[in-house]
Amino acid sequence: MSSKNESTEKEVQYTEDISKTAVDIKDDDIAEKGVGRDTSVRSFEGTPEERAYVRKLNSRIYPLVGAIIFVQFCDKAALSVAPVLGLNKALSLTGTQFSILGSMFYLGHLIFQIPNQFILQRVPHAKYLSVLLLLWGIVMGLTGACNTFSQVAAMRFLLGLCEAAAMPTLYMITATLYRRTEQPILFGYITLSNGVGAAIGASISYGIAHMDNARGIQNWRWGHIIFGSLTVFLGFVSWFCLVDKPDHPMLRLTETEKLVAKDRTRDNAVVKNREFKYYQMWEALKELRYWMLNISGLLISLQNGGMLVFSTTFVLGLGFSGEESLLLQIPSGMASALGVFVAVFLAHKTKQMLYSSVFMLSIGIVGLIILCAIPDGAIKLLGFYLSWAGTGSYALVVTIIGNNVKGYTKKIFYNSSIMVAYTVGNFIGPLMMVEHQAPRYLGGVGGFLGGFFLSLCCLLVIRIHDGRINKRRLANKTGEETDVYLDKTDKEDEQFIYRL
Repeated sequence: MSSKNESTEKEVQYTEDISKTAVDIKDDDIAEKGVGRDTSVRSFEGTPEERAYVRKLNSRIYPLVGAIIFVQFCDKAALSVAPVLGLNKALSLTGTQFSILGSMFYLGHLIFQIPNQFILQRVPHAKYLSVLLLLWGIVMGLTGACNTFSQVAAMRFLLGLCEAAAMPTLYMITATLYRRTEQPILFGYITLSNGVGAAIGASISYGIAHMDNARGIQNWRWGHIIFGSLTVFLGFVSWFCLVDKPDHPMLRLTETEKLVAKDRTRDNAVVKNREFKYYQMWEALKELRYWMLNISGLLISLQNGGMLVFSTTFVLGLGFSGEESLLLQIPSGMASALGVFVAVFLAHKTKQMLYSSVFMLSIGIVGLIILCAIPDGAIKLLGFYLSWAGTGSYALVVTIIGNNVKGYTKKIFYNSSIMVAYTVGNFIGPLMMVEHQAPRYLGGVGGFLGGFFLSLCCLLVIRIHDGRINKRRLANKTGEETDVYLDKTDKEDEQFIYRL
């Protein structure tokens, strides 16, 4: 009897909480006009109620996001294994043409980043990403029907165009749904899914290599058809199942969980705002941190682009057979995934994201030195695998943006900018692998090494610069919460402390 009374009293209390603190997140008109809101919402951080909410959220987000990243990686990486499956022979491709095909994807990627900034602020993110999945799945399937270099180049360009918005959209979705303290793990999971995609994708490609041109269709065409079909299927699933708002109807929230969602929104400092605020872009462009992060992202991505496109070719040059080179992509993918795991673990344990990112770059530098210094032998495989530690560093660079950029337009601009940097780096990377330098590609590998070192320096500059801002803000902190619905930037909000 007393248990029933306690339950009734709790329900009454939650009803009173709602009446006192009701804030309708879906009220775009108020949010867009920057009208102040009551920030006295009860804090649910670390409570059983929040843990129940997070479990419900994770069950919707983690599996689907992992699957999206998996197919995205497999689709863009299909070119790297295609030579072993017969692409170069079937289309009579030269080494230079193959490099161009690798870069065409990132050219399309680059061109779509600017319009994507405006689209992201005006459309439902989950539906937008679902449509893109359907489109690039169709493009993948059509690539399997190409018969000339120019046709494949056009399809690679369109594939890059369609995939360009995927990562910025996922970053915005996760930054909207999760607390800043939770974001390093989720952003790390997104990047880790790339490595898992590389390992599983390589296993699938190994199976495709044994299809013996089934039904008269060449193996490399089968690779594009299979991965394209998986992508189209995932597009349909995402349309109906992907959650992109803290109070999304598919979460079926209780009244208590709705309060939890509002409390978390205050913490992650992201509320959707359809008004595009150009001053926030200008503010970003004037920040040292903006340029250091983007230069760092570009330089790390040189290795990713070059080694991704040439991974199978590079391993072939070490003396392994075609099928062996496919199998050796599995530990390559796992090395990338392990790099992300170690980076996220270090950042979580030490609470030092920038220093953890620097540490991962240091490991990558050791790997690239081995590739440059040792002419041949199996030891070069160790260097090849260690070089993928840069992936962990990049995962933390993206997390730094998710944690430290306030202002909806500014956050979209930062996310789009880092994707531009990532794209430019991946575009240049394959072009650095010059044909006449095969199989060692010393010019390209040396360039990747220099990029890692300069990136390391950029991250240390950010650590020093933002650390000084934190010291000043902590000395003057009033303890008052800034209303997240005012859409202030991190520069405007003197109570905002950067997570470094």
